[in-house]
Amino acid sequence: MSDAPTRPTQTSLESKPDAGSAPPSALRAFYGRSKDLASGIFKERKPWAELFDRTAFSRPGNFAEATERLRKNGVYFRINYLIFMMVVTTVCMVLNPASLAVLAFLSLLWVYLFAVRTAPVVIGGRTFSDREKLIGLAIISVVVIFFLTGVGTILFTALGISVAAIALHACMRVPDDLFTDEAESQQSLLGFLTAPTSSAVSGLNVV
Repeated sequence: MSDAPTRPTQTSLESKPDAGSAPPSALRAFYGRSKDLASGIFKERKPWAELFDRTAFSRPGNFAEATERLRKNGVYFRINYLIFMMVVTTVCMVLNPASLAVLAFLSLLWVYLFAVRTAPVVIGGRTFSDREKLIGLAIISVVVIFFLTGVGTILFTALGISVAAIALHACMRVPDDLFTDEAESQQSLLGFLTAPTSSAVSGLNVV
């Protein structure tokens, strides 16, 4: 009879570590998926020496030729252009520490609510679904970035600088010798988002 009261206590103590280990596991899974996606994308980048080959630059003869160069180079160097945009955005944010802090806080909030926190969000006795969390946090982020702080202005400035530089390079770079595969020339500008994602998902399914 003396052993009966101790069994519920022992069971409750054994269940506590499982509840506490859920957030770290979710965070590791989120980090692993993000790392696989990023590595898959960056593997598709072209050599930087090819991007800046001085012998391959010339002025386009007309607007149609410039547009064709822009399309081909945009597809072929899309990963390099993406990296360039990220570098320009990072530099602009570093030059404005306050905006960088705001963006870092919002990023951590997104990661916490969707990757770390496993329990549902309850405010005023009401439980919010994942869709409601997504909509609410998206609205908060837009308001903070574009209305309450100068983060939106900095992002648009970085985007404008990046797009102008990329367009100038793409129009001046002769793309005649770039495409060795006809299928590659028909890819979309954002095609890099599909292949790495599917490979990463298949890799997770195998494990």
